[in-house]
Amino acid sequence: MTPALPTLLSCVALAAVAVLAAAAAVHDVIARTIPNGWCAAIVLLGLPLRFIDHSYFSSLTAGATVLGLTIVCWRAGWLGGGDVKLLSACALAIPPHLVPSLVVDTSIAGALLALVYLTTRNRMPRPHSPRPVGLLARAARAERLRLARGGPLPYAVAIASATIIVLIRSTVS
Repeated sequence: MTPALPTLLSCVALAAVAVLAAAAAVHDVIARTIPNGWCAAIVLLGLPLRFIDHSYFSSLTAGATVLGLTIVCWRAGWLGGGDVKLLSACALAIPPHLVPSLVVDTSIAGALLALVYLTTRNRMPRPHSPRPVGLLARAARAERLRLARGGPLPYAVAIASATIIVLIRSTVS
């Protein structure tokens, strides 16, 4: 086995984590849910990476800390249960020294997402047409309705954005 193979496998696993996080964000926008299997897949991809870079135990500690803090946020009504799962899974998939960056970047992305929702809420007309046929058209109509009534944010968008940014930062440096 050549030394480049673990690096190649790591890059493929990190790309898969990014794709799963992005898919979770899209699913959250459309249905306001995050599939459990996708979070589990992120964990199953991330933990072997932490074995490779010898940070398994510190990664488990960082992931458990994020899980504990996000459960407190969920109990306070600030986050949804899917957001707790996704952020905790993503915290296990990145190197533990970058978890604080993940949390800060998620907060910044969440604030930007909230700003977009707050500024477009009063500008978005309620749809008056009948229910569209295509998936994207139906998703756009549902999102307009959520915006008009001040519905919850798809916070997985912020989590996925921050995860992808941190993953890119970790592979570049």
